Amino acid sequence: MKAIPRLLGTALVSVTLFGCNDAPAPDAQKTATSAAVEQAVTANQSNPLLQPWTGPYQGVPAFDQMQLADLKPALEQGMAEHLADIDKITANPDAPTFENTIVALEGVGKALDRVFTYYGIWSSNKSSEEFRAIQREMAPKLSEFTSKITQNEALFKRIAAVYNSEQMAALTPEQQRLAKLVYLGFANNGATLDAEQKKRYAAINLRLSELYTQFSNNILADEENYALYLSKEQLGGLPDSLVNAAAAAAASRGKEGMYAITNTRSSMDPFLTYSTERELRQKVWNTYYSRGDNADARDNNAIIAEILALRDERVGLLGFDNYADWRLQDRMAKSPERAMDLMMSVWPAAIARVKEEVADMQALADLQNDNITIEPWDYRFYAEKVRQAKYDLDSDEVKQYLQLDKLREAMFYVAGRLFNFNFSAVPADTVPVFHEDVKVWEVTDKTSGEHIGLWYLDPFARSGKRSGAWATSYRGYSNYDGEKNVLSSNNSNFMKSAPGEPVLISWDDAETYFHEFGHALHALSSKVTYPTLNGGVRDYTEFQSQLLERWLLTDEVISQFLVHHKTGESMPPELVAKIKKAATFNEGFKTTEYLASAIIDLKLHMLDDPTGIDPDAFERETLTAMGMPGELVMRHRTPQFGHVFSGEGYAAAYYGYMWAEVLTSDAAEAFAEAPGGFYDKDMAARLVQYLFSVRNAVDPEEAYRAFRGRDAKIEALMRDRGFPLPPAK
Repeated sequence: MKAIPRLLGTALVSVTLFGCNDAPAPDAQKTATSAAVEQAVTANQSNPLLQPWTGPYQGVPAFDQMQLADLKPALEQGMAEHLADIDKITANPDAPTFENTIVALEGVGKALDRVFTYYGIWSSNKSSEEFRAIQREMAPKLSEFTSKITQNEALFKRIAAVYNSEQMAALTPEQQRLAKLVYLGFANNGATLDAEQKKRYAAINLRLSELYTQFSNNILADEENYALYLSKEQLGGLPDSLVNAAAAAAASRGKEGMYAITNTRSSMDPFLTYSTERELRQKVWNTYYSRGDNADARDNNAIIAEILALRDERVGLLGFDNYADWRLQDRMAKSPERAMDLMMSVWPAAIARVKEEVADMQALADLQNDNITIEPWDYRFYAEKVRQAKYDLDSDEVKQYLQLDKLREAMFYVAGRLFNFNFSAVPADTVPVFHEDVKVWEVTDKTSGEHIGLWYLDPFARSGKRSGAWATSYRGYSNYDGEKNVLSSNNSNFMKSAPGEPVLISWDDAETYFHEFGHALHALSSKVTYPTLNGGVRDYTEFQSQLLERWLLTDEVISQFLVHHKTGESMPPELVAKIKKAATFNEGFKTTEYLASAIIDLKLHMLDDPTGIDPDAFERETLTAMGMPGELVMRHRTPQFGHVFSGEGYAAAYYGYMWAEVLTSDAAEAFAEAPGGFYDKDMAARLVQYLFSVRNAVDPEEAYRAFRGRDAKIEALMRDRGFPLPPAK
């Protein structure tokens, strides 16, 4: 499914458009629009962003030809061609059928799909002031374009005719699901409204597109425009790997001889964990958690208030009481109440564990005569000391065995054992890339040698790249008009090491690396017929990636790939035992900071009337009423919650990580109990068949039951986290 927010990375309302890269449009009489488009096509044939992908591997994006000057005309031309493709469908004099309407929609907008690939790279991987100016200008135009599609009465009439016809019964289950998803994609986004309501609906989307762009650009600006430069005397407690990375970061910013702590999680987190300079920890903490919340030109609070009010008004036009009801109607949770029930079942155990963790940290601080009371900027620092005291486990010692390149090899190994995939490095200059850091691998079937696709990796932080880690696909699998390979990508923000030194990362970052690779494997495993079915259900799509994290701690990975960067020796059994023993350590912190974000997100979108809301006050008062411990904050504070306010992908849906973790814990227990453990061949085959290859061609609940033989149980999650089981209902 081609969701505009996913393709653009920011800015548009969660409306679904349809298309793939190479499907021919059905023959139809030419309209005035299509005739005009043909003339424009002739005039724009030289624009590389519009051109079909050429070269090896069924064609690849021409990342080496990206020029910002081409972006605006490419978007405008792509939109025009897309609308002309739809004109051909609506002008078809034949009665609507699955083939001439639903399948035909799978083939529209081929050029625009290609442009969106480049747009996404500029938005997420190499943003600039020049790009953001284009983004601001084009966001309303893209929103208007979206509305022209979802409000196309002739098109929706044909879609509805197919969906409500007797021919549905004769379709395959996969075809029926496609028709249903296409129908709901329009019906749930304003296609059923009257003319006046549609006008208002489109106006709301237009304004939201502007607000989403402004929100995300404010965050990126707060990240880019701040770095704490340290002298050598201010590096107390920092491990060599972080010192070297900070030196490299400073040098890249023209500050040779100094050390830069950037305003990103990958820099902030280790600094707060190791720095002995408490005042500097407080400064770094305040700067990071104040992004978008500094009462300046980049403050996001008023933007959030307007977004919430507009979202509420928009779903009100569709007859929903609140945004969360609208959002969750087609998710696994089905309703916001069910999602909230799950989170509140875990919340008491999480905050109770935080109190225990803080007590342990305070006792240690008192024992050392530190004369402090634990504050949020102390949590990571003293948690690390408690970890060492309680489990004799030093995070920096663990880090010596976590080399980025070796972890990548470990992921390839797991992919080979479970999915029968082989990854081979593509020779340099064979496939164009958008930055010299990006490397590419060909993915093939280990047994047959059959080509499956390519995997792009962009691992390092840099100016203009958004923070965090994510996966995306430049082309998804389909076979309805010829088999298409997969072009998948993983993106991270690791700090580069000094020249000649390996990149060493934390255990948490290693888990995230595996997590995002799980998304890539999900895409590479696809065997769906139609492009739309590569989309996902938000509270399910995180499950596959969360599950892959479990293979990091398998004996096979530890013995072969977690080797010391200097000696090459495998991680010693006693250190492995410490890691496993400490597996639930600091789980209170991790669970509480996540749940606080997810609960605030859902509560904001369950409001019957969010008009005039003060986001800061709502966040503060709601968390206080819930008993939020004062020693930590939300993982994503509201003014910087890009998942929720730079688009709609996770709006009222951040709970989905927890929902998916219930499935993850339950599925992990199935592997643990299998005769071959986590590499059991039968379980791996079931995993691929029922949970990875079907993507969204099967209802997620049905897919999971086919894999497990029953629904998932929350008890597995509680056992995983070392929490007491919730009372039986």
